[in-house]
Amino acid sequence: MPAEEPASRYAELRRAEASAPKVLYAIDASDGPGSAARHLGDLKEAALAAVRAGNGHVLSTADVVFPNGAITLVLILAESHLSVHTWPEQNLVAIDLFSCGAIDGEAVIDRLIEALGLYSAQVRRMPRGV
Repeated sequence: MPAEEPASRYAELRRAEASAPKVLYAIDASDGPGSAARHLGDLKEAALAAVRAGNGHVLSTADVVFPNGAITLVLILAESHLSVHTWPEQNLVAIDLFSCGAIDGEAVIDRLIEALGLYSAQVRRMPRGV
């Protein structure tokens, strides 16, 4: 499966999921010096694999590495988005997964926490929409 796919391929999926429940998963966790969250390539690989594990579809990615080594990674999904923000000086990793439709958000989060070697993960699941 390619890392990124064209959005036009998922037009019907988006229409079908428009009325589906929407959920925001907000995760705050700790990492350590050996965590994959400290290295952009490892972080991106883990995030892509986690989305695949949840049967999601990556349309685009964007990332920034800051001078202190902090990383912001955003994956635009056919099912919404996944963002990861790191603060290495605080051993903090904040993850947001906004999901709608068929993606298995629990599987994405579980896989990402495991792959990044995160601990003390606090996962909040919040329904979204009206």
